[in-house]
Amino acid sequence: MRKNSVKSTRINGEVQRALAEILRGGIKDPRISPLTSVVAVEVAPDLKTCKAWISVLGDEKAREETYQGLKSAEGFIKNQLARIVNLRNTPDITFIMDQSIEYGVNMSKRIDEVINGGQSTTEENV
Repeated sequence: MRKNSVKSTRINGEVQRALAEILRGGIKDPRISPLTSVVAVEVAPDLKTCKAWISVLGDEKAREETYQGLKSAEGFIKNQLARIVNLRNTPDITFIMDQSIEYGVNMSKRIDEVINGGQSTTEENV
């Protein structure tokens, strides 16, 4: 299976959807933040391994606790993934923390501050 084939794209999407569903409703670990999202998933062509990029909205402590909770629940998540997605092999999941959503929110806030700061100085001059 090639890396950018239709089949691999479809499998990545199905695994991402299933992981998001498992994180949303299947895990009862209090360490895992409710503001956790699955940003992207990349399943290896042999279906043995899977990289899942996870984003947690919150501070560093929330990200670390969520990561530890996900690491301890890997077996449960793999079992639930096998029940939801029908694959020949259920991949071993490696969680990678991704801060792209938080970075985007932070940049949006900074842009808003600059815009609002620029408007307040022009209003004072009028």
